[in-house]
Amino acid sequence: MELHNLKPAEGSTKKGKRIGRGEGSKRGGTATRGHKGQKSRSGYSKKIGFEGGQQPLQRRVPKFGFTNPNRVEYQGVNLDRLQELVDNKKIKTKVDKQTLVDNGLAKKKDLVKILGRGELSAKLDISVNAFSKSAKAAIEKAGGSATVIEK
Repeated sequence: MELHNLKPAEGSTKKGKRIGRGEGSKRGGTATRGHKGQKSRSGYSKKIGFEGGQQPLQRRVPKFGFTNPNRVEYQGVNLDRLQELVDNKKIKTKVDKQTLVDNGLAKKKDLVKILGRGELSAKLDISVNAFSKSAKAAIEKAGGSATVIEK
């Protein structure tokens, strides 16, 4: 058997219906589309969300809320994750944004904020975009420093 003589198994494929090819084919005339109406016309396509003329759901439900265009979104990193990295010897004493990116805790373009969940026993010098009050207190209690860098 070669690539040029491959073919599907016997009886596994069927010929498609030839529609609109004359009255003798039994599928001429209306070409299985029925009589008249929008769906029988060429070029017919239904709009997304169309409900047959009934007011569609996305227009029945009212709009609400507000999206602040000036919102600053931070990628949160908790103290327990930093302690885990210290325990696994992935980081020593200095922690900056690039260190967190290298260890998969943030992306390059993210603004990073250190959050206070968990315990921190290692002395770390951390410099990122923001700190929560509890995180900053825990870092300084462990003997480290928390430095805020510009965005």
